[in-house]
Amino acid sequence: MNLFNDIRALVIRSLEDMAAEGTLPAGLDLSAVAVEPPRDAAHGDMATNAAMVLAKPAGMQPRAIAEALAARLLADSRVTLAEVAGPGFLNLRLAPGVWQGLVGAVLTAGAGYGRSTLGAGQKVNVEFVSANPTGPMHVGHVRGAVFGDALAALLGFAGYDVTREYYINDGGAQVDVLARSAYERYREAHGLEPEIREGLYPGDYLIPVGEALKAKYGASLLDKPETDWLVPVREFATTAMMAMIREDLATLGVRMDVYSSEKALYGTGRIEAAIDRLRGMGLIYEGVLEPPKGKVPDDWEPREQTLFRSTAHGDDVDRPVKKSDGAWTYFAPDIAYHWDKVERGFDQLIDVLGADHGGYVKRMKAVVTALSNGRVPLDVKLIQLVKLFKNGEPFKMSKRAGTFVTLRDVVEQAGAEVTRFVMLTRKNDAALDFDFDKVLEQSKDNPVFYVQYAHARVCSVLRKAREAGIACDDATLAAADLARLDHPAELELIRRLAEWPRLIEIAARGHEPHRVAFYLYDLASDLHGHWNRGNEETSLRFVQEGEVETSQAKIALARAVAVVISAGLGILGVTPAEEMR
Repeated sequence: MNLFNDIRALVIRSLEDMAAEGTLPAGLDLSAVAVEPPRDAAHGDMATNAAMVLAKPAGMQPRAIAEALAARLLADSRVTLAEVAGPGFLNLRLAPGVWQGLVGAVLTAGAGYGRSTLGAGQKVNVEFVSANPTGPMHVGHVRGAVFGDALAALLGFAGYDVTREYYINDGGAQVDVLARSAYERYREAHGLEPEIREGLYPGDYLIPVGEALKAKYGASLLDKPETDWLVPVREFATTAMMAMIREDLATLGVRMDVYSSEKALYGTGRIEAAIDRLRGMGLIYEGVLEPPKGKVPDDWEPREQTLFRSTAHGDDVDRPVKKSDGAWTYFAPDIAYHWDKVERGFDQLIDVLGADHGGYVKRMKAVVTALSNGRVPLDVKLIQLVKLFKNGEPFKMSKRAGTFVTLRDVVEQAGAEVTRFVMLTRKNDAALDFDFDKVLEQSKDNPVFYVQYAHARVCSVLRKAREAGIACDDATLAAADLARLDHPAELELIRRLAEWPRLIEIAARGHEPHRVAFYLYDLASDLHGHWNRGNEETSLRFVQEGEVETSQAKIALARAVAVVISAGLGILGVTPAEEMR
């Protein structure tokens, strides 16, 4: 049940009736008509912009449209007030029974309340994390992993068919560096002094890899030239690192549906096929790029390259796909990989990347537009940095990793679920401060605790009710006399519940899972405020001594809040608490 959609449907139907009777011109486009909460809650429960967006195409004054629409809406029993405001906005107030009935609808729908058909089964690929398989995941990967996983869950809740995918960057020079680093640990396992020269990976995490190499190969790789051992050591170390990454993701509660390998694109003709497809469109050519804007590097020289005409699809400059020495640029396998996703039949692609990939966005959007003939949109979500603090000081880097704080470090300090929630308390493109002291304290300033405490409080109400012999299963509560929920504070809490399905659709359209965390905090705040008012105004308490029917109605409201909190936490990957310790 989406009450805002229901009232919008009423508005649309009324406008269509007005057109049928000649009050409005026929054939008007009604797609921009919206029903949403008014900017000032004192003005009503909902507001519609119908008159404002239709005035110009209808050739009418917006107030005239609004007044005619108001008269029609008032004929519906759900609408008790339709008031024209300003130049033509229409504020609506709904009958108390509409809000009271919503509580029963929430309890009847249960975990399905707020689920949407917005996605209509469209296939969406969310590619996220995709960390180089050269070591354990670091704190930057944590935020991207949480964001991508929550976004996938949100889209699934909104009716999309979602695939979570990890792109293994195992085809570049970094895996050769990994192999050389692992080989030094292999030498160390044989009692030799490792030569961890500059440019190699220094972390202790490669020590067990070296020992495992010794167990498999014995001393057979010692004193052999790099040409003999590079490939087998690279494959062995990459496999070991991916196993570590999978374990890291599992620690955070993240699962992937698909792991795709960059290396698998080489030597198979798939890169060549993708480039040939673009060539057939006239988008690949041999040319010389203009010098970089600003100060030109001393070593820059004009040279002919194979280029993708990305400016034909909105990019600032054309992009090289092959170097002057004939080797593919890093962009070429990315083209093939995204073509593969298009060929797999996805209706939307979403890439979750680090903030340092900002220059990558336009070229990838251009190539996906070209390869899909404009059918498949690509949205690139950039993840800003996370700054870690503990005891008021920056959190120190991990010795095990060598150069950075690992995902395991964060999860061991804060816990997986706290980490997930906090990582979603800022929009993805805003920097985030993660203070270990604050995320573990029990206060309103800790959003995880605040939301969990609200759910736990409802659970305590249910336990108290059961001890008092009050039936409070969802079916019984949904059938309670909900007309007893007539206090303005109770109706205000129900209005917040009504926003949940609308919030889901807004967040899903914008690919913004942080909106769920924000909403949960606001809902928890409303619940806590209502609880505190009950300390002074006893008629607002959820359990009323000797009043079973009244108690059931009020408990139904509390339980409805818990249903929505539980659903929201589920999207964020957090288990709702039944009691706080």
